Amino acid sequence: MYQEKLQQRIQVGINEGRWSAQTTLDHFALINYTLPAERLRPLIPERFDIPTLEIGGESRAFISAVPFIDRDFQFPNISPSPRYQFGQINYRAYIVDKTTGEDVVWFFGTVLGSHWYNLPRRLWKMPWHRGEFDTEFKVSRTGNYQTYRIHIHSSWGKARIELHDTAEAVTIAEGFESVSHMKLFLTHPIEGFYYRTNGKLGTYRVWHPEMILTNGKAEYLYFQPFEDLKLLSPQEMRHPHSVFICPEILFKVELPPKEV
Repeated sequence: MYQEKLQQRIQVGINEGRWSAQTTLDHFALINYTLPAERLRPLIPERFDIPTLEIGGESRAFISAVPFIDRDFQFPNISPSPRYQFGQINYRAYIVDKTTGEDVVWFFGTVLGSHWYNLPRRLWKMPWHRGEFDTEFKVSRTGNYQTYRIHIHSSWGKARIELHDTAEAVTIAEGFESVSHMKLFLTHPIEGFYYRTNGKLGTYRVWHPEMILTNGKAEYLYFQPFEDLKLLSPQEMRHPHSVFICPEILFKVELPPKEV
């Protein structure tokens, strides 16, 4: 059932209009945390439900930090279409849109390692912020990471990410029924929502193929935005529910975003 629904989402695609973007994400990591839903509820509009899974005998909601490097960000339907490279991290929560019943994500904010953060912020009022990315990646001959390190300095919130790559294909993490269930829930919501800088609700859609993931482990993790939002303590951040690593993945983004 879950694998079938996963394939359906992949087949849907997006509307690849004039402003839609395409990029290859390198060094993609999905760092997942669980927390009591009541801690998350004040930050999520009433339009959305907060799904929970049983983790350690308790009902827990999910949030994630998602760092990566945009290798060749471009607008392929605009000519000429220069390509850009920069670091990026998204901070998000997993929610359900009551109007459609679909799993979606809520974006608290994004930090971009480029002055181009101003384009989505000023043009589309997206909650994007400027940051400096200090990165180190070393990959073995077998393709797994010997070093995975990202340090982010931003006035909106610094972050420190140091991971160990087990090189093992993802296995079922606690709370999920299968790997397909886990991928559907954590890697394949295709619509995101957020508060625009004018306080109104915004949304956009993405497309990507099924991710080939390995299990990662935290060597050191800290995300100031999660602390500032009172979602996680620094100690809780050291112990994620799960960490997934994908060295390379194609992403398409339906733009411009829409105001709801």
